Amino acid sequence: MAKASVKTRFVCNACGGVTPQWAGQCPDCGQWNTLEEQLEAPATAKGRGSTRVAGQYAGDSGVKRLAEVPRDQEARFPTRIAELDRVLGGGLVAGGVVLLGGDPGIGKSTLLLEAVARVAQRQGALYVTGEESLRQVGMRAERLGVMDADLRLLAETRVEAIIELAAREKPDVLVVDSIQTIHSEELGSAPGGVAQVRESAAQLVQFAKRTGTVLFLVGHVTKEGQLAGPRVLEHMVDTVLYFESDSGSRYRLLRAVKNRFGAANELGVFAMQDTGLKEVKNPSAIFLSRHEQPVPGSAILVTREGTRPLLLELQALVAESPLSNPRRLAVGLDGNRLGMLLAVLQRHAGVSTYGEDVFVNVVGGVRIAETASDLPALLAVSSSLRDRPIPQDWVIFGEVGLAGEIRPVPNGPDRLAEAARHGFTKALVPSKNAPARGQAPEGMEVLGVERLDAALAMLREHGD
Repeated sequence: MAKASVKTRFVCNACGGVTPQWAGQCPDCGQWNTLEEQLEAPATAKGRGSTRVAGQYAGDSGVKRLAEVPRDQEARFPTRIAELDRVLGGGLVAGGVVLLGGDPGIGKSTLLLEAVARVAQRQGALYVTGEESLRQVGMRAERLGVMDADLRLLAETRVEAIIELAAREKPDVLVVDSIQTIHSEELGSAPGGVAQVRESAAQLVQFAKRTGTVLFLVGHVTKEGQLAGPRVLEHMVDTVLYFESDSGSRYRLLRAVKNRFGAANELGVFAMQDTGLKEVKNPSAIFLSRHEQPVPGSAILVTREGTRPLLLELQALVAESPLSNPRRLAVGLDGNRLGMLLAVLQRHAGVSTYGEDVFVNVVGGVRIAETASDLPALLAVSSSLRDRPIPQDWVIFGEVGLAGEIRPVPNGPDRLAEAARHGFTKALVPSKNAPARGQAPEGMEVLGVERLDAALAMLREHGD
């Protein structure tokens, strides 16, 4: 049977201009290297886009009143890897599409192979590899100890063949490793290009939604830390997960950047071992140094990642600068916010770091996006500057405003309970986060403060 002709066009990603052939410069806006190959939309409504509502999801077609929409929760089934299930929001959802990104060698394939091998004990699973041979996948499975799993493997890079075979196998879970190696025969560009990644992902997502198959897509990460390929890829999927790790560290952090079926910014912690990735049941313990003696510049805070309170150590180092423009370096925190907080420290607490280099680091490679780290960061800076350590049994959290006020942060009781569970006996928190008399965690004294200068004074008073 003769193959139907497919027309392509080139669209400028800067101005949206369309041209029938590729050129180095867009003829409409004049930008260079912005033309991307795309398939022309079908002229009839019977094209591929109309199949999205077929099969299991056919009930979603047509206009409905809001009151008529089913309100029952999506049925989930677990992967039996607790940290992965936590990040996914409780497990896998039929028809859900998950995009997993991370640096090369960080453990993406290892985690997914172990996860789908466990799923295959109860449901059908198909693992498609475009980067490795089946022998390589088998060697990894033997190292992970999952050779006895009823997992089906496929080495293929053509998306049409993958969908055809998956339609015959009817797996409950489909893994494609990786999306950058998959190509469509309808496009003439090389695999990994913007057009190929977009078109291949679109066809796979469409198949998952039509059949109710859980789809995992593995994506590479660029030097800038973003998923390689078009940003639209993140909008096409239901969940986006990123693997994070410091160079040389054996710990891996799995973070949910987007999740339509659960909380975003949820965090899962794994440790890389010879037998694969192992869950870290108590992640707070691995991020606390527990120095033998109190050291200046170290403060313990309680942050919140998704639904999990997490104890972290924040370290600060203040040293005389040989430069006319002292350095301000933050690892794990927003550097611009650090500069703002140092100005607040000088203006409202009388602690000046003028002429000093200030370095702040969150131990363990965790990145903190919330403002609960403001108060512990400033107290750690003051501790390092004055060479007076913060007591080891203290935990601190709170947001600092430009007027020097200490603002409350969400989920204060959960943070205090987590700190008490790890043996901390005193907590310095915003006054509005301090529990009522008799409601503090057992064995913990909670000190509430309203101003930054009062927090420094209270630390000096109780710390001595």
